[in-house]
Amino acid sequence: MKLDVNVLRYLSKDDFRVLTAVEMGMRNHEIVPSELVDRIAGLKHGGTYKVLKNLLKYKLLHHDRSKYDGFRLTYLGYDFLAIKTLVNRGVFTGVGRQIGVGKESDIFEVAQEDGTILAMKLHRLGRTSFRAVKSKRDYLRHRSSFSWLYLSRLAALKEFAFMKALEEHDFPVPKAIDCNRHCVIMSLVQGYPMVQVKQLQNPETIFEKIIGIVVRLAEHGLIHCDFNEFNIMIDDEEKITMIDFPQMVSVSHQNAQMYFDRDIECIFKFFRKRFNISFQEDRDDETEVEVDENSRPSFYDITKDANALDRELEASGFTKKEQNDLDKFIEGGLEKSTDSDEDEESDDEEQTFVSNEEGSLNEMESLQLQEEEQKRSDEVEAEVELDDNEKDGSSGDEENEAGRDEELDKKLGKQRRRAMAAARGGRKCQSSRNTYKDKGGRSQNSKIHSNMSGW
Repeated sequence: MKLDVNVLRYLSKDDFRVLTAVEMGMRNHEIVPSELVDRIAGLKHGGTYKVLKNLLKYKLLHHDRSKYDGFRLTYLGYDFLAIKTLVNRGVFTGVGRQIGVGKESDIFEVAQEDGTILAMKLHRLGRTSFRAVKSKRDYLRHRSSFSWLYLSRLAALKEFAFMKALEEHDFPVPKAIDCNRHCVIMSLVQGYPMVQVKQLQNPETIFEKIIGIVVRLAEHGLIHCDFNEFNIMIDDEEKITMIDFPQMVSVSHQNAQMYFDRDIECIFKFFRKRFNISFQEDRDDETEVEVDENSRPSFYDITKDANALDRELEASGFTKKEQNDLDKFIEGGLEKSTDSDEDEESDDEEQTFVSNEEGSLNEMESLQLQEEEQKRSDEVEAEVELDDNEKDGSSGDEENEAGRDEELDKKLGKQRRRAMAAARGGRKCQSSRNTYKDKGGRSQNSKIHSNMSGW
């Protein structure tokens, strides 16, 4: 969608109030109901519905009636909210021409009050050309639901943080000015993308500088993951500037070696084809490449600095918690205390606790069944023995039988108490099948007996 900032002249405070209300409603709704928009905006005399009609005319909102009557922000409406906020902050006063289009962003020129030209990058994730964000980026982490606007905001915040940190460590990157929502303001790089350059005065020197940037990034704990001729700017004095950082990961990432080797291979391939730079390479039977003069950097030969940026920025594959746990482990004060291990242990404890409860309940039920069967068998045996004793008239056998019954009752009583104690130690026992009857209700058997008595 084309960004036409002239529409900003015709938008009032009520328009931005309703746009903000829709943005707030989208935190919990994919499509914000019109009643909720009216309640959040708080305009009097039904003014919200008039404003919604005006915003729909400028395509700042999208009206959806598939499930219920509601609205959602478009990228143009989100652009206007970010631009309005940055203008109120005094970051810039005007928006100029579009100078770049990428698979996940648009770049425009903006002018400050003193005439300084800056670059404004608007992240637009969700385009047809790049919809695999959820599988190729870790913005969502453990979240299951998302919106493209929210993902664009996360990408902008991540790029701004990386740009700010790299600038402080003297990397050749644009200067980060400000950030709001999915919009990042940075200094304008006076140069051209490397892909547009046909000739260089010193291609070997430029090649060494670019490879040195990749290695230095890895020493600071970061890998660019998209370091190619499209994300390298060069000016007339052959000064190198690196751009585009949302996809950067830590050297502790599980695929860090693959990303590092891919960045190096992109640079080698481009300079080999574009500037005819030859590299002396020896290929063995396993098709591995060993460079003699211009030695190809190896991921395993890089030593990570103590003040690595991946810990500070919580880059993908490495977080502050992991670094703190690692430091404690090195000092000898920690054995196994990662968050994932704690979660797994707690889950195992819960599962064992539930299984113990179920086992105790099953054991109690089986003991009760054994008791009933044993009692029935004992009663039958007692009746038979009593009949035999009456016929024989032996009083000594009756005393022995009574003693056996007392011992059996004691054993069964102990088993019953153990089962009840095991069940009470966990969760409450399940209600019996006669709960309805115990509460005073009439069971089906009572109805049958009443019918039979009437006969």
